[in-house]
Amino acid sequence: MMAKQYDTLSNAELLQLAHQALALYPAALQGELSLLCRSENATFLLRAAGKRYALRLHRADYHQKAAIESELRWLEALRETGIVVPQAVLSEAGEAVQTLTLAQGGVRYAVLFHWLDGEMPTTEVDPRAFQQLGRITAQLHRHSKSWQQPAGFQRIIWDHASMVGEQGHWGRWQDAPGLKAQDHAVVAAAIAQAGQDLAAFGKDRDRYGLIHADLRLTNLLLHKGETRVIDFDDCGFGWYLHDLAAAISFVEHHPRAAEWVDNWIRGYEVVAHISDAELALLPTLLIQRRIQLLAWIGSHAETEMAISLGPDWADHSVRLCRRYLESAALPVGA
Repeated sequence: MMAKQYDTLSNAELLQLAHQALALYPAALQGELSLLCRSENATFLLRAAGKRYALRLHRADYHQKAAIESELRWLEALRETGIVVPQAVLSEAGEAVQTLTLAQGGVRYAVLFHWLDGEMPTTEVDPRAFQQLGRITAQLHRHSKSWQQPAGFQRIIWDHASMVGEQGHWGRWQDAPGLKAQDHAVVAAAIAQAGQDLAAFGKDRDRYGLIHADLRLTNLLLHKGETRVIDFDDCGFGWYLHDLAAAISFVEHHPRAAEWVDNWIRGYEVVAHISDAELALLPTLLIQRRIQLLAWIGSHAETEMAISLGPDWADHSVRLCRRYLESAALPVGA
């Protein structure tokens, strides 16, 4: 499955679809919809009967209905262990995933979630926030390794080819805005080296399995001493320590990035152990994620996130690729 370009529907068209989805829910949930954000999907805030909900409208050509239902099954299993994660609201027909038919043909899927209160930490806070992120990630991994997945469970695959290959889920890294043609060889060399490292590392069950795949500070909510995890839309099968690489997505070049990595590892080790082999592979996973994000901004260049990165982001990415190729240091930082 290869991701197509960013959703080209206008905000007005997305709002119309959101109202189409909302009509499938009970009368008590009919309320006011407003667009919260657009990224891979469009997320709407619903205010109804004095309560808040989040309506996620999936874009086309990414997840099939069975994959979305599988995500919700994992969320149900995590809640049973006491981990606070989003909970879907059922429609009048008892469905968690709504199927919407477009006037021009095709379908879209939508899920309504109960609202989770909390404050989102940022990179401006104490780096020890990454310890909290590491701890909760270790809890997810511990559950993943022991959980018996139900029949028919299917989620996206996050391996080397699907992240940075020619048919990658997020498109071609060569299309990243600001990436100079003369720098393609450096990125390609980093991809080749990463591929060799990962092939040697393998996909044994203790190092590769069901992960969140996008567990950054922006997907963490802190509420009255409780840590809550949101946005499992990209959860799938990948290397467990990819979740550490994803934790500093887009800001790998920040001067304090190495400190964030160190704190994440400290937090993780409170709950579960990271093997020496995994730690040795960390530079590879970090650079692979950064190159994966080059592909993402190439296919999502019109998003607010891609625009906010600024004109030098691709140059920083090339610099980190060179560091990966030329030294044993982590490819992070200034």
